[in-house]
Amino acid sequence: MTDLYPLRFNPALKEKVWGSDLLMKEYGKNGPGLINIGESWEISGLPGDESEVSNGYLEGNNINELLEVYMGDIVGESVYEKFGDEFPVLVKFVNAAANLSVQVHPNNEIAGRLHHAWGKSELWYILRAEKGSVIYCGFKRGVGREEYHQALQDGNLPQILNRIEVSTGESFWIPAGTIHAVGTGIVIAEIQQTSDITYRIFDWNRSATEGTPRELHTELAEEALNFNYSRNKIEGVSTNYNQTQSLLKSEFFNANILKFNNYVKKDYNLLDSFVILVCTEGQSLLYWENGTEKIIKGESILIPASIGHISLEPVPECTILEIYIDIQQTNKTQL
Repeated sequence: MTDLYPLRFNPALKEKVWGSDLLMKEYGKNGPGLINIGESWEISGLPGDESEVSNGYLEGNNINELLEVYMGDIVGESVYEKFGDEFPVLVKFVNAAANLSVQVHPNNEIAGRLHHAWGKSELWYILRAEKGSVIYCGFKRGVGREEYHQALQDGNLPQILNRIEVSTGESFWIPAGTIHAVGTGIVIAEIQQTSDITYRIFDWNRSATEGTPRELHTELAEEALNFNYSRNKIEGVSTNYNQTQSLLKSEFFNANILKFNNYVKKDYNLLDSFVILVCTEGQSLLYWENGTEKIIKGESILIPASIGHISLEPVPECTILEIYIDIQQTNKTQL
């Protein structure tokens, strides 16, 4: 047994050319002098961007420092054996006040060979979407390298991509190798591998500073791209109250969603994993053996693996994402 407790972290706010003040106004992400916040990194073990604890006696320690001391008590014995002192999942909020670049992320093999890093597969949960908002995800059926090269040359890349109108509450699985972009008017909760490797392919002819076009990574991207048609929208998830629903089971992480208006008990004893709770709507009181925490819309809390039971009391109702790792999961991602 340890004296660990549910951990909060200071979000790392990142200004982007496509950001705005919406994360400040609607999700409480305030930073001195920041205006165009595009991302709020909620929980991160990425070297150089490690999240710092904001509550309790461990306040000020970063997440990877905690792993050095508490090891499997934080993340689970099997998870620690695989990932060591680097927290394996990154949780962020992304605010697209303008189109994000069309991009792709490498898989583990390419990222390890070229960057000595993990690849980047990610889950998107749509927190907010203006009417008519779209994402771009994967190539249209039948598109190959020849069509891709021609579209790049002509500046028509978005025309050969799947253009999907989205609504609040929908989820999308973006495995490494999938060409993608988040469109204007969308806020997402993004759960991903601990990686920040992005190959930018097309940036809507947008400039970075002083009229200079933003850097593109065309050659690297082509090696990483998967040209096979893929089904990325996660279907068949009900919105029934007080029932934990699976969004994703993968070799990287699992994700559930729980919408509840009654008292809920959770038993994590058999997981051998940390659990991250991300509150997407409403608020809840979180009880564990030694105390209580409140979690509200826009907040994330890490439940260490050493805490086997928690209870959640909605105030008066709440929706949370529940993220953890199943080390026994097969290498084939399942939707």
